[in-house]
Amino acid sequence: MNFKRNLAKISAATAFALAGVATVNTLNAPTSVHAATLPYAVKINYVPGYGIAVWNNYNNPELIAGKKLAHGTAWRVFAQATDSNGELWYNLGGAQWIMAKYTVDASSSDSSTSKVSQPRVSVATVNYVPGYGIAVWNNYNNPELTGKILPHGSSWRVFAEATDSNGELWYNLGGAQWIMAKYTLGGSSNTSSSSNVSASSNNGSSSSASNTTQATTSSAAKVVSLASAQLGKAYVWGGNGPSAFDCSGLVNYVYSQVGISLGRTTYVQVNHGTTVSMNNLQPGDLLFWGSASAPYHVGIYVGNGQYIHAATPSQGVIKQSISQYFYPSVAKRVL
Repeated sequence: MNFKRNLAKISAATAFALAGVATVNTLNAPTSVHAATLPYAVKINYVPGYGIAVWNNYNNPELIAGKKLAHGTAWRVFAQATDSNGELWYNLGGAQWIMAKYTVDASSSDSSTSKVSQPRVSVATVNYVPGYGIAVWNNYNNPELTGKILPHGSSWRVFAEATDSNGELWYNLGGAQWIMAKYTLGGSSNTSSSSNVSASSNNGSSSSASNTTQATTSSAAKVVSLASAQLGKAYVWGGNGPSAFDCSGLVNYVYSQVGISLGRTTYVQVNHGTTVSMNNLQPGDLLFWGSASAPYHVGIYVGNGQYIHAATPSQGVIKQSISQYFYPSVAKRVL
C-alpha cells in the first residue's frame, strides 16, 4: 500500500489530516507554497455522484492513479499554492494536491469527532525491540493492518492523536495510518522508557571504523562541493547536466563524479543505500519525497538542515532549509 497516496475520508466537521507517513524532518518549501489559513478544512463541491482528481504536485502535476475525492466529502488542508497559470491549489498532505476551485469551506463545530485532536507530540520515535518494528493500522477504532511496519528507532511526524474505545492512545501519521502511542517515545508519559532499549554494539576494530569514517567524510565533502557547484543552473525535465538538470539527473550527475552509480530516476535511486532517520542526517544523504517505494522528487542533504535540489523550472538548482510544509518521506545513506 502506498503510504503517500493513502487518503482518508473525514467528516465535514473536523476534516482531519491527509498526509503520507514521513520520517521526521523540516525542509523549506518552494516560496510559492504557504501554510493554509482559511479554509482550515474544505468540502468537495463538484457534481453529486462524482469526484475530483488528486494530483502529485501543483505545478506540472501528474494524476495519482485511482484517487478520487467524492463530492461532499471533507478534507483537512495543510498548505496552499498558486500554479504558473494562477490557479489556487490545496495540499492535503505530502504529494497530494487538489484544485481549490472545486471546493468550499467545510469548517463547523460538530462534536462527533472530538476524540481526534491536535497532537501533544510532534514527533514519535518507535521504541519496541531492536531489529523489529510495530504495525501501522488504518484506524484507531476497529483497526485493520495496512501491511506496513515501522522499524524500532525510526522517527515519524504526528498529525493527530485519538483515544480508542479501550482507552488506548493512538498517533496519526497522516491519512489512514495509525500507530499505538505506547510503542513510541515522544509523549509525556513514556519519555523515560528509552533506557530499556539498547543499541546494537559495534564489534569492529576502532582502527577499521576510523578508516571507514574518514573515507565516508571525504566522499561526503566531495558530494557537497559538487552539488554546491551546480547552484544556479537551470531546471530542465530530463536534464542530465552539466548545464541543466532535473532532480534525479542532478543526483545521478553528482554521485557519478565520486564513482557511485545510483541510476537515472528517483524510482531506482531510492533503492540504493540504507534508510536513515531524519533526526540523524549526514551530508551526502539522499532525501526523497512522495511514496517511499516510488518517490517523485529527490535532493542531496548538505548539512545544517539544508539540501540542494533541482527544484522547478522557475527556480533551477537551489539550496533550501528544512520546512514542515515540504518534508521528505525517506532518507537514504549511500556513502
